[in-house]
Amino acid sequence: MCALTIRMADEQCQRLKALSWRRRININPLIDEMTTPMLAQFDAEARFVSRAERSALLAERWIALPDLARLAARTRTGARRGR
Repeated sequence: MCALTIRMADEQCQRLKALSWRRRININPLIDEMTTPMLAQFDAEARFVSRAERSALLAERWIALPDLARLAARTRTGARRGR
C-alpha cells in the first residue's frame, strides 16, 4: 500500500468531505471507489490497443502472403527455365 498526497481546490475538498460524510465512509475508501472504475477502463483500453496492434501486424503478414507466393512461383519458374 502507498500513501498519496493530492492538491485540490478548497471548495472541491469540502464537497468531497461532504460526499464522504453523506455516504458514511472515510475519504480513502471513497477515493478507492472512484478510481477502481477508471483503472478498469484504462486496463481495458490498454488491452484493446495491444490486440489492435497485434491484429494489424497479422493483417500485414496475411496481405504480404500472396506477394510472397508470387515471388516464390517466379523463382521456381525461373529455375526451371535455366535448366
